[in-house]
Amino acid sequence: MAGPQASGGHILLVDDDPDLLRLLSLRLTANGYRVTAVGSAEAALARLSIELPQLVVSDIRLPDRDGMALFQEIRSQHPALPVILLTAHGTIPDAVEATTLGAYAYLTKPFDAKVLLERIEQALSLTAPAPVHGGGDESWRAEIISRSQAMAELLAEAKLVAASDASVLIRGESGTGKELLARAIHRASRRAKAPFIAVNCGAIPEQLLESELFGHVKGAYTGAISSREGLVQAADGGTLFLDEIGDMPLLLQVKLLRVLQERVVRQLGSDQGRPVDVRILSATHRDLDAAMLEGQFREDLYYRLNVITLTLPPLAERREDVALLATRFLHALAAKYQKTVSGFAPGALEALTRASWPGNVRQLYNVVEHVCALATAPLVPLTLVQRALRVPSLEVLSYTEAKQRFERNYLVQLLKLTDGSVADAARLADRNRTEFYRLLQKYDLNAAQFRADGADS
Repeated sequence: MAGPQASGGHILLVDDDPDLLRLLSLRLTANGYRVTAVGSAEAALARLSIELPQLVVSDIRLPDRDGMALFQEIRSQHPALPVILLTAHGTIPDAVEATTLGAYAYLTKPFDAKVLLERIEQALSLTAPAPVHGGGDESWRAEIISRSQAMAELLAEAKLVAASDASVLIRGESGTGKELLARAIHRASRRAKAPFIAVNCGAIPEQLLESELFGHVKGAYTGAISSREGLVQAADGGTLFLDEIGDMPLLLQVKLLRVLQERVVRQLGSDQGRPVDVRILSATHRDLDAAMLEGQFREDLYYRLNVITLTLPPLAERREDVALLATRFLHALAAKYQKTVSGFAPGALEALTRASWPGNVRQLYNVVEHVCALATAPLVPLTLVQRALRVPSLEVLSYTEAKQRFERNYLVQLLKLTDGSVADAARLADRNRTEFYRLLQKYDLNAAQFRADGADS
């Protein structure tokens, strides 16, 4: 059998047998994979909160909860993440049931190492296809700046979606970067070398939108002194991104639906149709389900557009990205305005991290542009950030205010914010270091895993 591809993939290995865990780790590492090995379901969930692997290999019998429960939680939280189950003879029925629910495969102990390696290679090849055009780089998503788990999962799904021609509806609040995600999907698709055409359906007056989308022939209306191709035709062979699709007038919804069904576009004022091959990506911050109930959005068009849904998280749910984004924006704007600003004072960066960000990444960019324009020193001070925000800072909750069922996620977020500094995390949680270490131990969290130089256990 040919060995795994060079550089392999990242595998999370879960088994309470330390000898088997060590043996499998050595074997998989020797075959080119990066392995994170843990001995319990709780430790596995903690690791998944820190970094998403490409594959989970788990025993179905675990001390704190069985592997079926772990599998079901993985399926609910990370539906695109493949799971291979290891089972003793007595738990084969559970493993068979798991495969009907979506587990990639199961192997009965004792299993042949060669068979395990084959299953792993197959799972990784099916769920993590090689990038199109450009080799193994991540240039397709270069505009999306993030280190958060939520965005990593979203981008993994986006890359899988990009390989198909299915219509995608991108949901998210205003300012979360829906067009950036659409462009990334286009760049990762087979249409990457063809046009990407973006249309903001809410920004073009209703009387002009039909002509903009479908084009017109000479004399189609007063002022149409010559024929003009529409944006749908301009996107032929590529991708058409319809931003704020929820603002499209009902009459145009009918005409767009016809184009999607027939793959033919007719210019305004013409009876002749022209075949078009476009992939439709659309986006909205509106509740389209409510719009359908109110008769403002066609149900048949909704199901045409909503074959796959991707939801961008608000910036408040990816706070570990705030400092990264703010610093990147500051450097770019400083170069643009030829300013000698190099960074943020610690208090200023903390205020940015704690802010509520109702306007999301777009608001953060505007705030950074504001402080960059007014900065007179190399480091942006807290007072300037507070002035730009014009809103009270959002305080980090103390641990006692956090709900019990969110304990682990709360601790993970604190360690991400502090890059694994237990002293800083304990201070933010309003707990002494001894008590904070006890909380970390409860959830099998290792602060070193959150540091830039942290190694897998």
